[in-house]
Amino acid sequence: MDTTATAAPVTTSVRLGANQYGKAEVRLVRVTRDTDRHEIEDLTVTTQLRGAALAESYTEGDNAKVVATDTQKNTVYAFAKEHGVGTPEDFLLRLGRHFATAFDWYDGSTLSAEQHAWERIAVDGREHDHSFVRSGRGTRTAVVQVDGDDVHVLAGVTDLTVLKSTGSEFHGFPRDGYTTLAETDDRILATSVTARWRYTPEAVAAGIDYDALYAGVLDRMLATFADLHSLALQQTLFAMGRTAIEAFPEIAEVRFSMPNKHHFLVDLAPFGLENPGEVFFAADRPYGLISGTVVRDGVAEAPAAWASVPAFV
Repeated sequence: MDTTATAAPVTTSVRLGANQYGKAEVRLVRVTRDTDRHEIEDLTVTTQLRGAALAESYTEGDNAKVVATDTQKNTVYAFAKEHGVGTPEDFLLRLGRHFATAFDWYDGSTLSAEQHAWERIAVDGREHDHSFVRSGRGTRTAVVQVDGDDVHVLAGVTDLTVLKSTGSEFHGFPRDGYTTLAETDDRILATSVTARWRYTPEAVAAGIDYDALYAGVLDRMLATFADLHSLALQQTLFAMGRTAIEAFPEIAEVRFSMPNKHHFLVDLAPFGLENPGEVFFAADRPYGLISGTVVRDGVAEAPAAWASVPAFV
């Protein structure tokens, strides 16, 4: 006789976790034609809206509270026409205020933008009125977080590729049976900087010249990269963040991701040639990846400012 008990069926329950939705990578170009000398503004904008009222759109397919992503895209274009663009931070703040007031069931939003820079083409030494060439030191980025009544603004840059041909060392690291890297007191240091800095809530409320601060932060960071005799990329990262915070009281913290773009000296001895630090192999992978945050002492943490912002990689 089989006396094995039949196991009771397992009941599994689930719930909806964190969520948001929106329109990604809306390509926006606005040409100002008030005079014969045109101005061009070029952004890639992403809108992401969130709120408890959206739960039934996931669990029941009820779209009564879902502002279509196509509507969000159209809002970006309409606002560019009606209100202009200006700095990416100001443009995102206007969008954030609109979504928070026009659709009051949303709890918050994450609005982000990349700015694509253009400069005028010069013809016979004169800047052309309506012809441009893509330019810029890296790609400017901006994120605005609306979290209830709180607003957070992150500025930043990505793909800021820099190199110094000397003034960099790397030595004193632990060695074991797997260590083959030679110590050096003179190497090429190169990286592609991704950085985001958070403005204090007080500065955002008082008003910020976002263009001037962005240019100033980049100038300070680049000067530090150039002037610092670096013993490690980590040291360079910290010094770049510190100089920005020291120079601009509006900044609460700076977060970095800096891959080490390795340059290896090529062995030319098989060809009977010496190579005194002149010819290198630029390796694209694998690479060291350094990240870190530099924080102003005394400022309050703001985890909501970074929520749903993609982590640096």
